[in-house]
Amino acid sequence: MIIRKGTSNDMPAVLELIKELAVYEKEPEAVVVTVEDLVRDGFGEKPLFYTFIAEVDEKIIGMALYYYRYSTWKGKTIHLEDLIVTESMRGTGAGFKLYKKIIEQGKIDQVRRIEWNVLDWNTPAIDFYEKSGAKVLEDWRLVQMDENKINDFLSQFNT
Repeated sequence: MIIRKGTSNDMPAVLELIKELAVYEKEPEAVVVTVEDLVRDGFGEKPLFYTFIAEVDEKIIGMALYYYRYSTWKGKTIHLEDLIVTESMRGTGAGFKLYKKIIEQGKIDQVRRIEWNVLDWNTPAIDFYEKSGAKVLEDWRLVQMDENKINDFLSQFNT
């Protein structure tokens, strides 16, 4: 198994992994990003994200997608957006190797925190994260505003 940095050529496989994750998280219709979006946003002059790829026999079996954030309390941080291993390859250590690679990248970049979200019903992931030393915060709520609500808000308050 090889863990390597992702390239623009990997984005069709990355999109398939994203779609597989959406099915697992019970929201298959939620994925609207395209290969073109991924290539443009991840490999332009100012990349918005980076990836690590897990590969076996030249076949992509997993990926971790991350980007940098800035905390007013901590400074530079990494946000791990998604870590996905295709279902048939779960249990092979690919997820752990991708997870370790993200943590190594955080050390290299001297970030003060690595953060990510986990669904409250995903107890295997929660257990894994806690055993690895990560703290799952119970008292914070994720807040989002989708594209429609952005437009609604701005049409309501742009006068």
